[in-house]
Amino acid sequence: MKKPAEGREVWFLTGSQELYGEDTLRQVAEQSRVVAERLGAASAVPVEVVWKPVLTDAGAIHRICLDANADDECIGLIAWMHTFSPAKMWIAGLDALRKPLLHLHTQANIELPWRTIDMDFMNLNQAAHGDREFGYIQSRLGVPRKTVAGHVGDPSVADRIGAWARAAAGRAELRTLKLARFGDNMRDVAVTEGDKVEAQLRFGVSVNTYGVNDLVAAVDAADDGEVGALVKEYRELYRLAPELRPGGDRHESLRYAARIELGLRGFLEQGGFRAFTTNFEDLGGLRQLPGLAVQRLMADGYGFGGEGDWKTSVLLRTLKAAATGLPGGTSFMEDYTYHLRPGQELILGAHMLEVCPSIAAGTPSCEIHPLSIGGREDPVRLVFDAEPGAAVVVGLADMGDRFRLVANAVDVVAPPEPLPNLPVARAVWKPRPDLATSTEAWLTAGAPHHTVLTGALGTEELEDLAEMLAVELAVIDAGTDIRRFTKELRWNQAYHRLAQGL
Repeated sequence: MKKPAEGREVWFLTGSQELYGEDTLRQVAEQSRVVAERLGAASAVPVEVVWKPVLTDAGAIHRICLDANADDECIGLIAWMHTFSPAKMWIAGLDALRKPLLHLHTQANIELPWRTIDMDFMNLNQAAHGDREFGYIQSRLGVPRKTVAGHVGDPSVADRIGAWARAAAGRAELRTLKLARFGDNMRDVAVTEGDKVEAQLRFGVSVNTYGVNDLVAAVDAADDGEVGALVKEYRELYRLAPELRPGGDRHESLRYAARIELGLRGFLEQGGFRAFTTNFEDLGGLRQLPGLAVQRLMADGYGFGGEGDWKTSVLLRTLKAAATGLPGGTSFMEDYTYHLRPGQELILGAHMLEVCPSIAAGTPSCEIHPLSIGGREDPVRLVFDAEPGAAVVVGLADMGDRFRLVANAVDVVAPPEPLPNLPVARAVWKPRPDLATSTEAWLTAGAPHHTVLTGALGTEELEDLAEMLAVELAVIDAGTDIRRFTKELRWNQAYHRLAQGL
């Protein structure tokens, strides 16, 4: 069965010991292989689950952890203590492990055979015993991990393991991510700044700046035949405004938008970049602010941040990697303005041009309109409303001594009325628990105005990702109370400062 996160795998480790003899260890291996296969077959688990031979001594455990660290396809380990695996055997391995870990607390059988149960059965099926030993040593060593309890046949178990695997896929993407900044960030803006060295140390992402005119050279060199082919693709995929169609008085603007896409895509592919930023204050020789090109690249999985916001671009690419194969889109977003009618409060989110069509409800319209900033020709863009449904709005901020993720659970809704005079892609949502509480919490947390809106992922994947990255996460949802939320931020601040050591 082909998995959405192709080329990614998690290893399934089973703990035991030589005390039980060959017959018991043979049964342990058979049963653990079945558990691994059932997990691998679950549609909720997006990666290959690779079973490894039963581990019975410290040397083998240490080697498998080192092998996992060195294997680029392995994005994490699932560990199950089928019998009793003395935890001192795991110290060296867990201390050396640098990949995410999930502790699966399960057993092969669902029901106990009450009338026939004997000591042989008890000796074979004692995860309730062995996993407690394993849980202790993980806590004693301070090992970050996720713990999932339940039978492998329970769909909720596969769902939770799948969420962890998606977070691990996002983390793995971060470890090798390269981001190209075309120009610097918007002048005088604070929240789009950040420590790129710390980001590379903490996450692995490499963030570097390239001259805008390096991009302009690639745009100008785009092949006319390829431009024509891409324009034809636009005509097939979108509702093209009449003036942009062949023979229309703005058709040349569409061709230039296609030229931007070809140049930008080629630059990113050649450099191995999977995320990028632009800045309307630094366009060099570009005739248009990139709109359509950015939207289409996001739809193909690239990370993006406006005004040089590399942190949001990194976050977008990470969450797109985690969401691979899931329904629901993931897009760059910005809270723009509010509808404050009592009892009907809503947030209207958008950006100048750059909202990903992966969140679109229906076929986007390809249009051209003036843009009051940037000082360039009218840019081409896709216009649409976001698909209604549950979603999460996520922001990443540099707090000086650490990074902070803030997530708000929301419900995307259709606009209460048409928006005929708003020529940009947009999303309208009702934040949980309500607009006043969510915005007060967001502001209290110092969260950014540039965000990622995802209808594909939930807060569990974000919680798992934050644990893997040792990054603070503050969640705003239906249960949020401002007083408790403020205290949580203070506790988080103390914890993360202490966790860094002296």
